[in-house]
Amino acid sequence: MRAVAVTLWAVAALLGVHQSTPSSSEIHTIIVNLSSKNISAVPRNLPPCTEALDLSQNNIHKLGHEDFQVTTHLRFLNLSWNVLEDIDPETFHPTPLLESLDLSHNQLQNLSDQRYLLLALNLRDLDLTFNMFHTMTLGVEFHSLMKLERLGLGAKIIRVEDFINITDVHLQTLTLRLEYLTAYESGSLSDVQAEKVSIGLTNKPTDRNLIADALLMFNEVELMGMNFNGMVASYLVELVKERRAVNTTHLYLTNMAITWKHLTNTINAVFESPIIHLSTSDVAIHIPPVKDTPGRNTSHTKSFSARRAGVVSFFFSLEVLCNFFINMPVERLAMTETSIIHMTCPKLPSGILQLDFSDCALADTVFSRVEQQITVECTTLNKVNILVLRGNNLRSLQTLSKRVQNMISLRHLDLSLNSLVYSGQECHWPPNIVHLNLSSNGLSESVFSCLPNGTVSLDLQNNQISTVPETLLALDSLLALDLSANRLRDLPVCAGFPHLKYLLLRENSLHAPSVRVLETCPVLQVLDASRNPFTCTCGLRGFSDLGAGTGLGSGHPAIQLLHWPGAYRCSYPEAWRNSTLEGFQIPEISCNVGLLATAILCPAVAVIIVMMTLCHHLDIPWYLGMIWQWTRAKHRARTQQVRPEELEGVVFHAFVSYSQHDADWVKDQLLPNLEGSGGGLHICRHERDFVPGKTIVENIIQCVERSRRCVFVLSRHFVRSEWCHYELYFASHQRLTRGSDSVILVLLEPLPQYMIPSKYYQLKAMMGRHTYLEWPQDRGKHRLFWANLRAALQADLPTAPVRDDMDE
Repeated sequence: MRAVAVTLWAVAALLGVHQSTPSSSEIHTIIVNLSSKNISAVPRNLPPCTEALDLSQNNIHKLGHEDFQVTTHLRFLNLSWNVLEDIDPETFHPTPLLESLDLSHNQLQNLSDQRYLLLALNLRDLDLTFNMFHTMTLGVEFHSLMKLERLGLGAKIIRVEDFINITDVHLQTLTLRLEYLTAYESGSLSDVQAEKVSIGLTNKPTDRNLIADALLMFNEVELMGMNFNGMVASYLVELVKERRAVNTTHLYLTNMAITWKHLTNTINAVFESPIIHLSTSDVAIHIPPVKDTPGRNTSHTKSFSARRAGVVSFFFSLEVLCNFFINMPVERLAMTETSIIHMTCPKLPSGILQLDFSDCALADTVFSRVEQQITVECTTLNKVNILVLRGNNLRSLQTLSKRVQNMISLRHLDLSLNSLVYSGQECHWPPNIVHLNLSSNGLSESVFSCLPNGTVSLDLQNNQISTVPETLLALDSLLALDLSANRLRDLPVCAGFPHLKYLLLRENSLHAPSVRVLETCPVLQVLDASRNPFTCTCGLRGFSDLGAGTGLGSGHPAIQLLHWPGAYRCSYPEAWRNSTLEGFQIPEISCNVGLLATAILCPAVAVIIVMMTLCHHLDIPWYLGMIWQWTRAKHRARTQQVRPEELEGVVFHAFVSYSQHDADWVKDQLLPNLEGSGGGLHICRHERDFVPGKTIVENIIQCVERSRRCVFVLSRHFVRSEWCHYELYFASHQRLTRGSDSVILVLLEPLPQYMIPSKYYQLKAMMGRHTYLEWPQDRGKHRLFWANLRAALQADLPTAPVRDDMDE
């Protein structure tokens, strides 16, 4: 049960730090600070909503009944360090909510006549110390302060029944600043009902009876201002040795100047008394030790603490001083804010359960000693279960693991606020650590290789960690992990700690954390990712859904986002800067690639199908092709510069080569459209323009040479004609001198490649490399066909053909 309690306390402490810190929007108290303004009266222009007013360190002499007329919400009033002599009984009538009133360090003179208190019935804190009260006789008005919790008083004379009017008032703390006390009657404090009494000592014989009454009547006693002359120390030693005269369980000794001898004697005497807790603070030690001081081996006292203790000397033995404290027979030992630099190891097995050496400038040598140049580790602190070493000069995590390796009972270790780094060497932790605080150090992600296996709660906030390695030392028991104020850019993978329930990542560099990573944390319950510079784009939508409780779906337990939604704000883009993630909205289609592609492609595909259907129905590709060829032909006609010598002897625009089976189409269609009034071209064809008496080959060669271009009417009959093959052969040679556009192919009917004989390889090559004209079956397309063909053949010839002189 004890182990479970410690574990739950550690987890609660880790989470509590973040949950208990109020945001600026939760603080509504209106504070007006007029301290040290050299004013002599309460200003009349105070804001009506004032709840806290500081008028300390001014020259106010008197308070009138109208001074706080407008501040009806006043709850805290500080009038210390003025020169107040008189307060009107009606002064606090307008302020029924007043809870705290500080009238210390003024010139009030009669504790029996403080009638203004009758109208301050809600007071919880009242400070009347350091005034000019002669006697401690409290007036009847104190009887009405039934809510009073803390009361501060001071006077020169204290007598029996001075406190009779607060007999029914149950105080938490009564503070008596009696530095100028001249007389005290024994038993005067018997009418006080308080948990704790704090007494400012005079260091005179009057202190003895006062201390005796305090130790007898109060559970907690604080003695302030003990002088090193030893008088009060002697009284205290004498009184605590009278065990029947001590009912105090908590003794506080503050603001002391005392010799080492008187201090150790007092501590040893307290250890013999019924006092359970002894605390000292602001202690100046005179005449420090040079040799070991004997201490007690047994004690009724359970805890000892020393805060802000110092030695008023340069020559003393630090080892002797440390030995006295570390060998105390107590369960809880604390030395804080004390520059001891080093702490020794107990000589014998120690019964100490809790050690606190915060802010003591300790180095890595703590608890160790060197013998013959060999470092000897401490083995006598094996009962310690809580060790706090925060705020020191510790530097090596691996070295610290060695220093505590023999503390086999250690469960809670606090090494925060040091300068710890880890260099990669093997660590040697004790086996039972469950809570480890390594916050505010210089640790990187390598620290995950130097952690106790059984850690339940791990605090690594404010370090230099940029990622959590997926391959790390298994921390199967880890329940709570604090990585706040590091350099993380994404959520950590929980591969090394499968039972993690609490993950704190506030103030990192998370821009668009991937929620899918949390699927590796099957039992995660609480996540704090507040105060990160979130980039509000598509990548953040999943995390926003997590805040709404829908981020991981039904298969994963709900994750609570701490400080949602107020502490989760966009930092980019500018349009969303400072907006909460809860209000961040972006359309689904903008982030879903599939949906976006569907939204774009479906209409596009539909349009393409419609266009293709229309194109097919209207034969648009054919028209476009024809227009393109006509445009190219016109462009070539304008841009090509044909030299006159190239056209020497050319009398025909084109020589037409065709099969005899296609002669009807040539006579009825081709020639009328090219040579007629619409064309005006001179066409050469064998039936009409071959010269009689010459061989066919000679006529073919002559016709090809005297024609600007050659038009081949292609059909299945064409590729079967031997003479057509000759004509194509000679034209292809002429093409080498006149350019690739000297041959024009007209496809009269579909002519697949497999129907073309192999000897027509030149034709196959031409059809593969050059565009040819297809004769359309649709009569509506004929005009465009002839326009394209005429444009391709159009040229200015030097001479017109003379049919009768063809052979000359």
